[in-house]
Amino acid sequence: MIILVINSGSSSLKYQVRDPDTGERLASGLIERIGDSSHGGPSNHAEALDRVTEELEATLQGKPIDAVGHRVVHGGERFSEPVLINNEIIRAIDRLNPLAPLHNPANVQGIRAIAERWPDMPQVAVFDTAFHRTLPEHAWRYAVPDELYKKYGIRRYGFHGTSFEYVTRHAAQMLGLQAADFTGIVAHLGNGASVTAVQGGRSIDTSMGFTPLEGLVMGTRSGDIDPSILLFLLREGYTEQDLDQLLNRESGLKGLTGHNDMRSIEEEGSPAGMLALDIASYRLAKYIGGYHVAVGGAQALVFTAGIGENAWRFRERVVKRLGALGVFIDDAENQKPGGAAREISTEESAFPVLVVPTDEEAAIAEATAAVVLKK
Repeated sequence: MIILVINSGSSSLKYQVRDPDTGERLASGLIERIGDSSHGGPSNHAEALDRVTEELEATLQGKPIDAVGHRVVHGGERFSEPVLINNEIIRAIDRLNPLAPLHNPANVQGIRAIAERWPDMPQVAVFDTAFHRTLPEHAWRYAVPDELYKKYGIRRYGFHGTSFEYVTRHAAQMLGLQAADFTGIVAHLGNGASVTAVQGGRSIDTSMGFTPLEGLVMGTRSGDIDPSILLFLLREGYTEQDLDQLLNRESGLKGLTGHNDMRSIEEEGSPAGMLALDIASYRLAKYIGGYHVAVGGAQALVFTAGIGENAWRFRERVVKRLGALGVFIDDAENQKPGGAAREISTEESAFPVLVVPTDEEAAIAEATAAVVLKK
């Protein structure tokens, strides 16, 4: 079975073609500047898909696509697993737009573009939030009036779930365990970053909340912040749009250093950059300590995603803060170039520290194939 994996953004469309049986990547690409025809971009997602089709015809040389899997950021409370898409499912995803206004509308545009181009093609939605539907109520509830949850759905949802589920399975394999027997802490560290407490293969707590803004210090997002700061800034004349721009696009590492690329910050070595990395590593170490308690004692700490897999200096900063847990890093193993999954802790470490590359596209392809074969 050949699966086209689509990740639609508001102005971009990322794609891969995968064989879920072998894991082989048959094609990949990125269409940018959707809606910016003045700079050569396609006018909409349907036109972007036409370009994808042209590229695939040249690359696949006649191999047919059997199904399309879509990354959908927010599945709300309804979707706890991947689903075969129909009109009712599209409307349900649309209704979740207020919870993910930057992501879900673009995801739906990608789905509709496929339906217009290939009306009989099976499509599957794979939700970033689904892995976290196992959170117990004491973890997903906020201490606000109950009517805010009932009326607006204000609760912790969590994100990066497709990555967490994939990495949990592979970390368990490294330890000789079934996924259902794995208990640990998984840190997905990229420009967006979150950390999840996994107990018995299930998410029981996670740092992102109602939106992907809560939790860790990220590339451009603030992470945890005193809500009163927002009230103060509103009184000072900031608008809702100003605050959204400030917290989502101008904060985090960018707010502290002027740019959000951790490699550049490490290479530059400025005092502001070193302070930013101290703040980010301290925040993550606090979460790891708390989640060690939450899971009743972790079997492993796992780093994944772009920073987690490649930024050895940042991993070192984090793990050196975990001495009270008896966790210690092996410098030589930690400094090896990224790529393969590996253990980077010393023999004396209370539990192993692992680096496990994530592959969300492979996970989406596998999930899509499973749903289509069941129908």
